[in-house]
Amino acid sequence: MRGERAVTAHYGRTGIAARILAALGTETPTVEMLEPIDHFHGRGVAATRELVAMLKPQPEEAVLDIGSGIGGPARWIAATCGCRVTGVDLTGPFCEAARALNAATGLGDRVRIVEGSALALPLPDAAFDCAYSQNVVMNIADKLAMYREAFRVLKPGGRLALSNLCAGRDLAGFRYPVPWAATPATSFLATPEEMRADLVAAGFEIAVFRDTTDETLPAVIRNRERLERDGLPPLGTHLILGEELREMGINSARNVEEGRARSIEALVRKPR
Repeated sequence: MRGERAVTAHYGRTGIAARILAALGTETPTVEMLEPIDHFHGRGVAATRELVAMLKPQPEEAVLDIGSGIGGPARWIAATCGCRVTGVDLTGPFCEAARALNAATGLGDRVRIVEGSALALPLPDAAFDCAYSQNVVMNIADKLAMYREAFRVLKPGGRLALSNLCAGRDLAGFRYPVPWAATPATSFLATPEEMRADLVAAGFEIAVFRDTTDETLPAVIRNRERLERDGLPPLGTHLILGEELREMGINSARNVEEGRARSIEALVRKPR
């Protein structure tokens, strides 16, 4: 529990939705207007599109977002794919912001937000057709417990899509702060091999497991150069975490460029 409190302290800014709506200059934004802010990872909505292309959620399916943040990907998927999405997040201010932005975009009836832990999802067994998680496991030491919880709430044959940042080489030289952690105390990077082993141990069958670092590296470098040259844009995820996101983003990119972190995408299934 101490670790979870540290994570929520890192992310727990208040007034997030109000800042976002003020920056946009409207009380009724569209999902498209929110895109520069809503997808809380370095590659933005492009990473969400890739994950959705792998998961292929259908309109009639119940979808789960594990670590839903302020709800951006959940809103995007609900609006784009026509399905209903439940998001679970540990951080109260994130859940509050997600609900406010769901209402502002008119998606309150399609996106449900539940405050809770990925290690003890407050959801029934076999309730979801598919699930996903984007850049969440870096804050979780017991990754096997998270994967077992995902397995529990999926229906037989259900699928889980993951976009994880994993450990590369020379973690001793890892640069902090990064967007998910100010210090190593709340950063838990597994190797790709450990990630695969944990998924299998949780009971999943591996359908896709691939290292996307090399193909995404040019975009990572461009984003880092833009932050160094121009600073933070008017609209961006700094409205969630604050001005320190510039340094965090630069450090995160450098960690990838220097081989200390690797990006992994996976699609796994619960056996029927």
